[in-house]
Amino acid sequence: MAERSTAAVDVADNSGDEPLTAKADAATTDGLAKAQNTAEESAPETVGERRSSESSITSPELHSGHKLARRYRLEECVTRLDGFSSWRAVDEKLRRAVGVHLLPADHPRARSVLAAARSAALLGDPRFVQVLDAVEENDLVYVVHEWLPDAVELTALLASGPLEAHDAYQLVSQVSQAMAAAHREGLAHLRLTPGAVLRTSSGQYRIRGLAVNAALRGIRADRPQRTDTEAIGALLYAALTQRWPYETDAYGLSGLPKGVGLIAPDQVRAGIHRGLSELAMRALVNDGATASRQDPPCTTPDELAAAVVEMPRIRPPEPTFAAPPEYQRTTYQQGTYGRPPAVPGATVITPVPPPPLQGRTGKALKWTVAALLIAALGLGSWQVADRLLERDNGGSDTTPTETTTGNDKAIKPAQPIAIVRAQDFDPFGQDRSEKPAGIKNSYDGDPKTFWNTDGYYSSDFGRLKPGVGIILDLGKAQQIGQADVSFLGGTTGVELRAASASASSQPTELDGFKKVAEGSGEKVSLKPGEPVEARYVLVWLTDLPQTDQGNYRGKVSEIKITS
Repeated sequence: MAERSTAAVDVADNSGDEPLTAKADAATTDGLAKAQNTAEESAPETVGERRSSESSITSPELHSGHKLARRYRLEECVTRLDGFSSWRAVDEKLRRAVGVHLLPADHPRARSVLAAARSAALLGDPRFVQVLDAVEENDLVYVVHEWLPDAVELTALLASGPLEAHDAYQLVSQVSQAMAAAHREGLAHLRLTPGAVLRTSSGQYRIRGLAVNAALRGIRADRPQRTDTEAIGALLYAALTQRWPYETDAYGLSGLPKGVGLIAPDQVRAGIHRGLSELAMRALVNDGATASRQDPPCTTPDELAAAVVEMPRIRPPEPTFAAPPEYQRTTYQQGTYGRPPAVPGATVITPVPPPPLQGRTGKALKWTVAALLIAALGLGSWQVADRLLERDNGGSDTTPTETTTGNDKAIKPAQPIAIVRAQDFDPFGQDRSEKPAGIKNSYDGDPKTFWNTDGYYSSDFGRLKPGVGIILDLGKAQQIGQADVSFLGGTTGVELRAASASASSQPTELDGFKKVAEGSGEKVSLKPGEPVEARYVLVWLTDLPQTDQGNYRGKVSEIKITS
């Protein structure tokens, strides 16, 4: 049985490269580089892969704080290997964390790394960690990619145990479909390990290092589709069993016992879903596994994705709820609730209610009460009629648009405020626009029309910006009582922000608007906690719903402002 490429030691990180034994800072990167080079040299090659035989090349001598393109500030070195290094960095222009791969421009793999990064960037599939920049500058080649601090590696997920059947089903479904889409565009991964698969807080799986990780290490494959399909099968096998399907230990997982061959997952661990076990073997058949008699092997990601679709859908487990505490019934004795407890030995006297009135006295009392009620109703009706007559004759100072109660001030009913004009607002300046053509649809009175944002890779705008919004010009400073905002597509997070009442022109920075209310939903009423007077109002979107295409986009169908 052939063996797949493995690293000697693996610890989770979020760099987009293979995990390291430990994260390195500037003072310890030399020792770390030696350890990593040793691990890579001792690891066997993946089936179908061959590693180029470049001589050892020294990584560029950079340090924390170094800045690339006057924008990307290096923070922490997470990999130093084979003449390249990988860093966690900060994009100071967009104020977000990013990952950066660095290698000398004269490195034998520099051209192939640039080509792979640019091809991956053109794919634009949100299921992959996106390449943001690929540049050759000052004798350096660097590739900038997304950094997902809230995502968890599959390596870390498996450290706590195998996945539930539904989670394993989602893993193989999402990863196979994503890789099928990549191969249709001529892109392969070739380093699809547990460290290359991330699960976000929303339960989506993201794949990092498409084409780039293999280019950095000089890995090629004669049959890339079979290589990636087998890798997906190995991921599914590991997810079901918490074992690596080869004899070598790798990625924090124990390998299979030597000499027994590749056995089905449901023979390794009891209780494994039979359909998923067979699916893993169908994907691993390229490496000597035996597929089921009824089903042929899967040799491409497309075939594997189709096989997943043909399976009965595996639903998530039913949620378990803790039993509520037993209700403690409290009984009260009639006539004793609210009274101090009786002194021991004292005689408790229970009051006896008086008997109902009988005979002529009772009837007289009933007639008296009825007469008093009729008189009270008549007096009230007369006072109401008298008040109405006084109002018609101009004898009252109360107007139809005001109500007065005791010493309270007059309260006017809410009145709609006309929106004179509106403009899309991007936090990075007026030269950036967010679908300005449809802005009028957000307040045209037709709930079927809408203004929408651009598509993003996550609900928080792909960490590109804190939000986007619409600036409303009310013509003059007016009292803002409430803003009603309707959305399409799902629950949307939104804030109501107002410029200063004295502002003579529309603010161009987010700091020019003060947050006065916030909420989320598909129909949100934003009411300031204290009186607000403003001419310029910002409806600011902070959290976007997911679309059917897998990306995230906000849709504002109607905005109404009232005093």
